[in-house]
Order: sequence, then structure tokens, then C-alpha cells
Amino acid sequence: MPQPRKLHDEFFKRAKAEGYAARSAYKLIEINDKRRLIRAGDRVLDLGCAPGSWLQVVEKLIGPSGIAVGVDLQEVTVDFGDNIFTCVGDAFTTEPAELKGDSGKPFDVLLSDMAPSTSGHGDDFLSARLCDRVLDLAPHVLRPGGNLCMKILEGEPTPQVIARAKKMFVEAGTSKPKASRDVSRELFIVGLGLRADIAAAAVASTKSPAIAPAKSLPDSPPETPPAKPSKPSKPSKAARSPREKTSKASKTPKASKGSKGSKGSKGSKAIKARGAEA
Repeated sequence: MPQPRKLHDEFFKRAKAEGYAARSAYKLIEINDKRRLIRAGDRVLDLGCAPGSWLQVVEKLIGPSGIAVGVDLQEVTVDFGDNIFTCVGDAFTTEPAELKGDSGKPFDVLLSDMAPSTSGHGDDFLSARLCDRVLDLAPHVLRPGGNLCMKILEGEPTPQVIARAKKMFVEAGTSKPKASRDVSRELFIVGLGLRADIAAAAVASTKSPAIAPAKSLPDSPPETPPAKPSKPSKPSKAARSPREKTSKASKTPKASKGSKGSKGSKGSKAIKARGAEA
């Protein structure tokens, strides 16, 4: 039986009373209570961190000896201590070394509360693709034995994503916190203990993970740019008629190219990752 809306209003009221940016804070609190993802002194990377409620929980769990980096397309306005950094940007187009910062140390925990723009059609496939990109990134930023928690919208491709997580982590499964509505399809995939061979293979690789930018997470595959039309070849003088000699070949339009940069705020170089807090 679905939980009454009143219960979720309770989480909302509780979040306001306790100073959390959103009630989704209680999702991470419950998951961490059950799985012990995050400990004092940990280094944590939080993808899709806006509006900042998960980082607020992380800050309490890691204490002053830990470090956390939060990344989102939107700016986070919550005030944090000196060991919590937030960036506006795209995690999937930034070198893993830049995500780790000057120390170059990998993270102990990778969190992702990201979700694609939903339309009610094919949302589960878009969410699964987003989670696959997080799994692509994980061995490049996590230490061997590191932990993962990421949101996914339950659907047809969910079992395949879970199966992949189980191959990468010593222990993996799903969790649905009480702060999530029963009618919501959101689940959280939890992976404990990144396998050493997976991490070693990523370190040995000289290339960054081939992950598309967050802004191009599409409903369809990326389009291949059209080939430039070739100029018509001129016939030889012997083959040209008087009419052809006076005609001119029409010019072919050139395809326009555009690019968009990203900007960063406090912390390491900017990274973009869309976040959603239910």
C-alpha cells in the first residue's frame, strides 16, 4: 500500500526544521545507517549534488578530517566548511585527475543522485544510461575497496545495470529508503568494495573513460555531422560548350560549428552533472 502523502510531508517539515536543503537527506542517512558507506575521514565525490542536502549529510559523516567534492549543473548555495567543495560543471567531460584535485588521491566514496530530464516515456532507459556512465567513471576516481551509491529509475534495463555493478564491487544490491515514495520508481544501487582488478585496469589505462557529456545524454544516439559536399569538378576545355564556359558553379554552404564552455566555482575544475532531488 502506498505511503500516505502526509508521511512525506513529515520528511519535508523535518528537513526544514533540521536545516537540510531537501528531504532527500534522509534517503542517504538511511542508506548509510544500513550499509556504512561513508566514514569519518573519507574522501567523497557527490555527482548531482544540488541543492546540497547530501553534501550536508556527508559533511557530518566525514568530519573535519574528510574532504568532499560536489558537482552539479546548478550552483549550490548552502554554506559548508572549508573541507567541502562545490563545482558547477560536467563530471563526464573532465579528466579524472582534475576531479581528484592537487593531491591526486582517489575517493573513498562515489555518490550520484543524478537523474535525466524525465518525460514519462523511456525514462528508465535514460536513467540506466546515466548510471552506466557513472559506472564507467567509478574505477577512474575510486580507490580499490571504495564504495558507490547511485540513483536509478526502476524499469526494464535496471537488472542489467545491477548485474554490472555486481561484477565491479564485492557486494552490490538495491535500497529503497522510507523517504522515497512507494509510488516512485527510484531505487538506489549500492556497491561496497570496488574490486582491485577493476581499479587496477582503470589506472593502467592511459585514456579517460569514453563518456558523453551530461548535456548530450539523449533520447537518441548522437548525430553524425553531415559530410561537406564536394565541389563539382570542372569539365575539360575540350568538353565544355560555350554555354558551360559562361556558367558558374553555385557555392555550397558550409556547416556551422558551435561550442559551449563551462565555468567553475569553488573547488576543482568545473564539472557538469545533472542532479535531481525528489
